[in-house]
Amino acid sequence: MRSMTGHGKGAAARGAWQVTVELKSVNHRFLDISCRLPRTWSFLEDTVRRELQQALRRGHVEVFLSVEAQGDQSASREVRVDTALAARYVDAARELAGATGVDPSLTMAQLLALEGVVETAEALPDEQAVSEAAAEAVRAAAAQLNAMREREGESLRDDLSAHLSAAAALRERILERAPTVVESYRARLNERLSRLDVEPVDPARLAQEVALMADKCAIDEELARLSSHIGQMTGYLKASGEIGKKMDFLIQEMNREANTIGSKASDAQIAQCVVDLKSEIEKLREQIQNVE
Repeated sequence: MRSMTGHGKGAAARGAWQVTVELKSVNHRFLDISCRLPRTWSFLEDTVRRELQQALRRGHVEVFLSVEAQGDQSASREVRVDTALAARYVDAARELAGATGVDPSLTMAQLLALEGVVETAEALPDEQAVSEAAAEAVRAAAAQLNAMREREGESLRDDLSAHLSAAAALRERILERAPTVVESYRARLNERLSRLDVEPVDPARLAQEVALMADKCAIDEELARLSSHIGQMTGYLKASGEIGKKMDFLIQEMNREANTIGSKASDAQIAQCVVDLKSEIEKLREQIQNVE
């Protein structure tokens, strides 16, 4: 069992480039990947998504990626000279000299210092090398993320197991109490009739009334299904892979059975057990939302 909450970081290098990837994950119904990449490195998004889709199944994952040049930083930069602009500067200087009679001589240093003549820019990256480094970094980050999600999953398993045990115990209390509900109803009915100034009621008619009530408040089927759901949930605690959606479906079914039991069983003790049972189911639901 894995949680969907975690963090992972990985780095890899190819040639002159090093890629660092950081992943942050929270719960989500599906696998939702949000990439935050500098525009220069936007071509890496397909690589990042492909690697994450192989490593993860569910969760909202935020990806933070950075690329740096290794070693001599100047190796990753290009110097570009705009010769056409430099020639126009020289022509303008000569034109000004002709108009004013001032010596138009320009040194190379002065010419290079003029705006726009020289520009520095990042060299075009080796896309294949950077993509390979990014893929390796994502795999390392995803492995670290999954390791953390598995540790979180162990804690989730323990908590879910405790709540399932509590739900099973409440179900047993309801099962033990259920047979006494009909007898309690029969006793109350006889007591009420005895206090009324009426002729004795036909025992057959009384038995029919009790039988109708027993049929109305019968919860055997609901308790059987609830037991089955709890058993399946317990089995999923030992399973691996994508089980969160299955558990979420089962918790909805458990809640439905609890509601039906509460509406059918006309008994204060069972009603209190149902309240406690629904509280445990709600705690299970909250935790299951974070199961992958």
